[in-house]
Amino acid sequence: MNASITSVDRFTTGPRYRRVLTVLGTRPEAIKFAPVVRALAQAGVDHAVCSTGQHREMLAQVFKVFGLKPTYDLQLMAAGQALGEIAGAAVAAVTRVIAEYKPDLVLVQGDTTTAFAGAAAAFYSGVAVGHVEAGLRTGDLRSPFPEEANRKLIGVVADWHFAPTLRAQQNLLKEGVDPRRIVVTGNTGIDALRIARERLLKDAALRGECEGKFGFIDPTKKLVLVTGHRRENFGEGLARMFAGLERLAQRPDVQIVYPVHLNPNVKGPAHAALGGVNNVHLIAPVEYHEMIYLMERASLIVSDSGGIQEEAPSFGVRLLVTRDVTERPEAVEAGCAKLIGTDPYKMLPEAIRVLENAGPRVIGAAHHNPFGDGYAATRICAVLLGVPDAVSPLSTFQAGSASGLK
Repeated sequence: MNASITSVDRFTTGPRYRRVLTVLGTRPEAIKFAPVVRALAQAGVDHAVCSTGQHREMLAQVFKVFGLKPTYDLQLMAAGQALGEIAGAAVAAVTRVIAEYKPDLVLVQGDTTTAFAGAAAAFYSGVAVGHVEAGLRTGDLRSPFPEEANRKLIGVVADWHFAPTLRAQQNLLKEGVDPRRIVVTGNTGIDALRIARERLLKDAALRGECEGKFGFIDPTKKLVLVTGHRRENFGEGLARMFAGLERLAQRPDVQIVYPVHLNPNVKGPAHAALGGVNNVHLIAPVEYHEMIYLMERASLIVSDSGGIQEEAPSFGVRLLVTRDVTERPEAVEAGCAKLIGTDPYKMLPEAIRVLENAGPRVIGAAHHNPFGDGYAATRICAVLLGVPDAVSPLSTFQAGSASGLK
């Protein structure tokens, strides 16, 4: 592990934490926490999962894929809730769960409203906080909104900062975080990808299901996989992105597959703008292994998703990020991704350049990923048990040339 990390005095003897509560509420959190939950179970740690239900329908898919079942299912979401209402309800509900379960540590992941609420509830309850995927920053509190503020606020109260990369570690050090509290682990999303991808490669029946479900994909055309859901893109941003996709779909050699997020701010506008457009397939959100299957087949991905920025390098697929800034610059620096914003007049030439210059790609081949080696959860668990030296350290996650998206 990072050589600068040593044990904090209050945790110098025996297991640091015997009872751990994981708080999650969205599909990405569930994906990235699944390997951690598995590692804690294998280590024999008393552990419970609390779900706020922030992405209720899409959470169920992930729970099914990874065999997870929340110990506490708060079912807090209701139509039309404001961010403050979600956060307030989640803080109150998670506080009650903490009082009942009495954990030594609460784990939160990333930058969602659920993560912020879980960390706040733990802090108010006098319980230690572990922040998985700590240290990501754009430097702009409004982009992404409210995620940038959430991750900074969690950082203020966290006892442990599990940073996915060296850059994330440096961000935390610049903010004055005690270096003994920072552990560079890699990103647990790469662990989940490794686990699910191995299963997809080995399970012929599962792969056959994917091939059947996506039989409409024309192998003679270049597949462009699209996702879009960021709050800061609601309204005009998404409209501009859809205009760019409509122009791209006019190419006869292209087909676009877009699993549309269930948020009404995304679903309605997407179908209004792209429904019925030739070469565009608007489909319901897909299960995690199905998204892996699509990424394997894609010639290009267009997305504002942070998780996809992390996953795409493992497939050697080029990514156009429909954002102006990113808290994951490692993918851009490695040549795996390029920031294009939502300008439709910028999207089209960038997409064409990628599609016309993309070389052959071997499906299933190993690609260097600047975000992790697939064993972050093991490192996190070792720290919680007080035995970090028992785990092999990361070699490096400094960005290097990869897919050539300059």
